[in-house]
Amino acid sequence: MLSGIEDWVGMEAFAEEKEAWLREFLELPNGIPSHDTLSDVLGRIDPNAFQEAFLSWVHAALPSLSGEQICLDGKTLRGSRVGDKAVHLLSAYAAKARWVLAQQAVGEKTNEITAIPDLLSMLDMTGALVSIDAMGCQKRIAQTIIDAQADYLLALKDNHKDLCGDVRLWLDTEATAGHLPMHETVDKDHGRIEIRRCHLSAQIDWLEQKSEWKGLAAVGRVESTRIIGDKTSVETRYYLCSFIDLERFAESVRQHWAIENQQHWVLDVQFREDDNRARKDHSPENLALIRRAALNLLNNNGPSKDSLRRRKLRACLSDRYRAELIFGKKRT
Repeated sequence: MLSGIEDWVGMEAFAEEKEAWLREFLELPNGIPSHDTLSDVLGRIDPNAFQEAFLSWVHAALPSLSGEQICLDGKTLRGSRVGDKAVHLLSAYAAKARWVLAQQAVGEKTNEITAIPDLLSMLDMTGALVSIDAMGCQKRIAQTIIDAQADYLLALKDNHKDLCGDVRLWLDTEATAGHLPMHETVDKDHGRIEIRRCHLSAQIDWLEQKSEWKGLAAVGRVESTRIIGDKTSVETRYYLCSFIDLERFAESVRQHWAIENQQHWVLDVQFREDDNRARKDHSPENLALIRRAALNLLNNNGPSKDSLRRRKLRACLSDRYRAELIFGKKRT
């Protein structure tokens, strides 16, 4: 996977060409297994046991998540679709460290609500900030995060219609009247201008639902204006927060998109995750975990000056570089 090989036949061919290198680590008494054997074995590995091994590795690399932003989001493995069902994965991503922390397979996207507490229970969140989209804006999830001595940033939409309506009216009115401090950023890139205006209010004693949300300290508003050529679009989003720092709020809202830009997008473009047709047994989620392990290694081990695509090419061509990625340092 580090070397850009994503299918079973390619893995068999790669192993045949790199057999001497592989024998430095494996006995291989029966030679290189066939692509069918690779598929069968990976499909039979217990994904829970595989996840435990992955978590142990992540914990050794990141023994503390204090000060980190843990972003949660779901992704469907489109190539795993059988009929109208496909494997849907919920992931936790450390935005600053650029590490995939954990994944959890769920039956479908709507099951994320029940899966999020299970995924969070795998992590020591002490001192971290957990950011989740509107699907995870639930009282039980807020309590789970606060009980773990962490902060939360929860996107608020009409799945809590009354609460969202109250927060929207209050923040829109106060922001328009100029009663709230504002944090503004302007980004220009490839002919696109994006202006973000962030407001945060800790004046929420009037909010009837406040006591129902453990740790709730403020409500936030982000107005994004995007200008591309002669077209202008405006989107306003609302949030529940367990902290009252405006700059931290603005940074955290923006940083939450790291799970989309640095994980999901990269997995689709660099690892062609949506094109992978593995469907048998547990192979879709187990292969997905291997991709995320490879992404962690490519992001954090070996020289970092090259693009991700070039690092994969180097890993394919160079036994030394591949070992450097896997072991984190040059082997002697």
